[in-house]
Amino acid sequence: MRKFLLAAIILVIGITFIARLSYLQIFSFSPNQVMEDPAIKAIYDYPERGYIFDRKGELLVANQPAYDVMVIPREVQPLDTLEFCALLGIDKKTFKTQLAKARVYSPRLPSVLVPQLSKKDYARLQEKMRRFQGFYIQKRSLRYYDTDSGANVLGYIAEVNARDLQNNPHYIAGELIGRTGIEKQYEHILRGHKGVKYIQKDRFNRDIGPYKDGLLDTLPTQGREITVTLDKALQEYGEKLMVGKRGGIAALEPSSGEILALISGPTYDPSLLIGRDRSKNYSKLHYDSIAKPTWDRSILAEPSPGSPFKILNALIALQEGVVTPTTKIPCYNGFYVGNKKRGCHCGGGMRDLNSGIFKSCNAYFAVAFRKIYDKYNTTAEGMDVWEEHAKSFGLGTYLGYDLPTGRPGRIPSKEYYDRVYGKNRWASSYIISNSIGQGEIATTPIQLANMTAAIANKGYYFTPHILKEIEGAPIDIPEYTIPKHTTIDKRHFDGVVQAMANVYEHGTARWLKVNDITIAGKTGTVENFTRIDGVRTQLTDHSVFIAFAPVENPKIAIAVYIENGYFGSRYAGHIASLMIEKYIKGEITRTDLEKRMLEKTLEAEYAKPYSGQPFKINERVW
Repeated sequence: MRKFLLAAIILVIGITFIARLSYLQIFSFSPNQVMEDPAIKAIYDYPERGYIFDRKGELLVANQPAYDVMVIPREVQPLDTLEFCALLGIDKKTFKTQLAKARVYSPRLPSVLVPQLSKKDYARLQEKMRRFQGFYIQKRSLRYYDTDSGANVLGYIAEVNARDLQNNPHYIAGELIGRTGIEKQYEHILRGHKGVKYIQKDRFNRDIGPYKDGLLDTLPTQGREITVTLDKALQEYGEKLMVGKRGGIAALEPSSGEILALISGPTYDPSLLIGRDRSKNYSKLHYDSIAKPTWDRSILAEPSPGSPFKILNALIALQEGVVTPTTKIPCYNGFYVGNKKRGCHCGGGMRDLNSGIFKSCNAYFAVAFRKIYDKYNTTAEGMDVWEEHAKSFGLGTYLGYDLPTGRPGRIPSKEYYDRVYGKNRWASSYIISNSIGQGEIATTPIQLANMTAAIANKGYYFTPHILKEIEGAPIDIPEYTIPKHTTIDKRHFDGVVQAMANVYEHGTARWLKVNDITIAGKTGTVENFTRIDGVRTQLTDHSVFIAFAPVENPKIAIAVYIENGYFGSRYAGHIASLMIEKYIKGEITRTDLEKRMLEKTLEAEYAKPYSGQPFKINERVW
């Protein structure tokens, strides 16, 4: 009896072990367990990132082959370090540093030792890799740019860092991720999914073939291609016009909110941030604290908008009923605030809405601005109303566009002035600079372009966005397809739009007309102050211009801002009119103007002491 009992116990234990092992091998297996097994090696197959095309189907970003030298630290055998480093084109110190970093990450998992070998280096090294145990070459793809423009908006990719690895288990050390721009915003669409092959090793650590005959292996899935709203030709043309100038340009399609061009100057060739010299090139660009080529002025710069903001104050005054299109306001070559006279360059005389806009009369808008506040019992109540109207055009807040960075600008509130002057201890005369778009107002170029689009549409706008299609299918995102209405009634826009058209016919941009295109616009000359040794000092004015065209059926709304560019029509206005003609006609008829803008630079202006000082947007008056 005992004999049978012992046999039964042994049989039950055996069956239990077999069942458990079968369960672990067949039913309870996961890729994570494979990675834990020292007898199994994983080799990743990285997919190509999705291509990026412009709105017309022109290629912007594709891929090119590259080769990484990988290392599995625990498999490294003694080697001729000097010979290996010579083949890799690195020094011994770099080799040791990279190998140590790989050991810290994981002694069992592969890490990148030397990234992005050229084809020439790869060919030289491939034949000799068998002599260096623990190292192998892995093919991957890098970005290829079919344009030398758009670096600020396209963005770049770089290796994942420790934070990326901690926050997203999808990535492994050495993998690439979108860092800025479209590459970052749509990383989840562009990156694809990597494949993996599991290799079984024997007890001597030799490869003996696919694990489970490749049952667990997966193929890579290429990233999806996307079409963006940019117009490649317009983007490239705008960047050429910005050579030697600092500033930002934003161009939108009013009927959809699609971003046609987003230009920051100075900029750089996006191909500088691929390949083995990426880190060196990035450091050189990033630490240029004067020109700041990696700082996207089109969505980050927050200067005062200047005279283009007069258009908005005109609409607010009309909506509040404090002026009509025929209301006459005198200009005595300026206006008075208390006993102090503020200047005006319109020539003086009686001004109505039309002439006030196309002659850019400071006195007209100062009086209209004060009338808005005088309508209400308290200045604070008037401030609430004015602020609500201004913000309805997308100012003073993030617009919600699909780019991973930006600035909100500023539309000041009563709380802001209560902090500055004390609660209820200020009046409209204290903030009169806001009437002409200076004072405490700050806007980004893309916000100004969006405001212009809302005026072109006579009371509504679509949230600016960069994504147009995914794999040929148009996007259907309510945030971008549902119009946002301003607080201004449609009936008030006709007179304002006519006045903006007269800016080109009789006003401050009359020499910027384009044959066969009707344009509505507004010049802006923005005072530029900074603190030098504690003294508030005036520098060369900034040049600002907004416009849309054609007036009857707007296809483009644009805002141009040029640092230290003098008056509005001198640089910003010329550049805006050239870009409008380029977009609508596809060619430039005013070749003399084009030549002048392509050749003229502001480098001498920027070379002056303090001209490169950042804006002091916290100052009360610009």
